[in-house]
Amino acid sequence: MSGLVLKLGPKERVLINGAVIENGDRRSRLSIVTPNAKILRLRDAIHPEQANTPVRRVCYTAQLVLSGDASADETRLPLMRSIEALSQVFTDPDSRKHLALATEAVVSEQYYQCLKALRALLPREERIIATRLI
Repeated sequence: MSGLVLKLGPKERVLINGAVIENGDRRSRLSIVTPNAKILRLRDAIHPEQANTPVRRVCYTAQLVLSGDASADETRLPLMRSIEALSQVFTDPDSRKHLALATEAVVSEQYYQCLKALRALLPREERIIATRLI
């Protein structure tokens, strides 16, 4: 993740390579210069009980790699299959762009970028679910 800059609010926590780091009382910026560092903002983390929709489940899978709870090698194929399944539902050009970015990120083992691309689909998924429940 060369060149990643994290802007942290007061007392915000972030998981970096398995270590939870808590910011102090002031806003700060961290520059991550180590390539392929596993980073997860804990405020963005999806808890297991929240992985209750298709997009959230795929995000959670990518998150498990970032947290070190799943290996990239074991997760790569299931993650690619899940992204492909999402492409059957999200057919608009913008969603396809995010799914393509997520796929490219998995191929290049950039799981933070994969999670970021998939999270962009969450509001769309909520709208789809809301319209089907009405």
